[in-house]
Order: sequence, then structure tokens, then C-alpha cells
Amino acid sequence: MCRLFGLTGAPRRTRATFWLLDAPDSLDEQSHRNPDGTGLGYFNADGWAELFRQPIAAWEDRQFAARARQARSTTFVAHVRHASTGGLAPRNTHPFRQDGRLFAHNGVIEDLDVLQAHLGAAMARVAGDTDSERLFALITREIDAAGGDVGRGITAAVRWVAANLTVYSINLVLITAGDLWALRYPDTNRLFLLRRPAGGQPLRHCDAAGATRVHAAELASAPAVVVASEPMDDHPDWRPLHSGELVHVGSGGQVSSVTVLPDPPAHRLTLADLRPEAATSQQPH
Repeated sequence: MCRLFGLTGAPRRTRATFWLLDAPDSLDEQSHRNPDGTGLGYFNADGWAELFRQPIAAWEDRQFAARARQARSTTFVAHVRHASTGGLAPRNTHPFRQDGRLFAHNGVIEDLDVLQAHLGAAMARVAGDTDSERLFALITREIDAAGGDVGRGITAAVRWVAANLTVYSINLVLITAGDLWALRYPDTNRLFLLRRPAGGQPLRHCDAAGATRVHAAELASAPAVVVASEPMDDHPDWRPLHSGELVHVGSGGQVSSVTVLPDPPAHRLTLADLRPEAATSQQPH
């Protein structure tokens, strides 16, 4: 199953080592389990959205791993891909960038012809073949319609999707240079949240599936909020997001959440309904 990871240490810039613990070699297990792409998004000191992504197993790109290990930012989003829609190409590898925002998605949305017709001119934002990038284009359009209010834009977009398209899961993480939003919907795939106060231990993790590897030593002295597909350490405060819950972490580190989708999708898919390649991408490893 694709893995999502989001981190914010806002307002402080921090360093996070993604996909490995101590050396590039530790990417091997992860990349064998999730062979279709690895991506990291963050913001540099000038506030520019940076992307590192490859449509290959992470162990095949040592330069990518080394650069990702050194990234510093107030917010991060990362993704390990098991392809369900769209071939293995950079344009189909998460995260995606639109209007200075970064986005990654775990799930399956069908009826893409209906979504594309609804997007209209906003399809010009889409470079690849994935349902995820099309969802992001809809969110971006709705943010514009909401006068730049990201939360309202996400809410409008996912409510339209839930009412009009066939949905398996639309778990997502969206970041700006100072803020992070995360949504779990419906309860198909898991998504967890942890608020880590300052003064704890460094975040070190390799999840049970070997799919996400993180080492963030600087988080020992700074508060942070982490979003992940699985709990990433033995901290007792990990909690699952509820179905339809949209979480916002502001630039000052404040956390709020609201249920924006209280009802299940109008056209809900089960694992048995998915195309074989999509079903494989959504099964836990």
C-alpha cells in the first residue's frame, strides 16, 4: 500500500531524514516492498517548494537518498508509491506541486472522465495520468474559488468527489511553507496523527512493514506534529484520524480539526471492486 508521511515543526525549520535510518543501504527493504516511486517535498530557506521524486525503487538512486537526508524545512510531505493509476514516470510520482503547494495522496478514485469534465480548464494543471494529481487540481481550483482559503478549498473538492465519483480512499497530505492539512476518508485506509512536545526523544522509526523510514534527531528539542500511515514509534499519543476528519496544523504549530465528510461516499468501492493493479496497491504489506 502507498505510504503517506507529513511533518511540521513550524515555526521552526528542522531536518528530517526520510526513507532511511543511518545509511542509504537501509532503503533496500522499503524499496522492494514499494517499487514504483519515492518522493519528498519540502520548502527551502527562500520558501520555494522543492521536489525530489523518482519512479524507481529508492535503493536504485543513492543521490536522491543523500539529498533527501539533508533537507531542512518547516513542513515536509513524503510518499512511497505502489502504482494504481498511471505508469511509472516522474510525472506520476508523488508529491505533486501546484501554486506553491505540495500534495500526496493514498487511495483510489474512479470515474476520471467525470472528474476531468468537471475540472474543465483546470485540467491544464495536470501533467500526468494519476487520479491523485487530478484530485489535487480540483483542490487547487476550489482554493482559488475560496479566495485562497486552503481548508475551504479541500472541503469543497472532497465533498464533490464523495458525492459524484466512485471512491475507495482519498487520504491526503497537503503542505505550504508554514501549514499542513491532512484528511482521512473514508475509514478504508488508516492515517495517524501525533503531537510531539519539545523535550522528547529523536524520532526514529521503521514501521512494521518496512515501508517508511524516518530519522529526525532535531525533533528532540522542538515540538512537532507528525502524520503517517502507521504509528511511527511507541509514543502513547498516536491517534487515528476519524473518517472525514480534516486536520490543520498552522504556522505557529496550533492544531485544529473538523469533520468535513460525516457520511460515507455515495459510490463506495471495496477492495474486491478494484482493478487488479489498484487492489494490489491498496493491500497492506
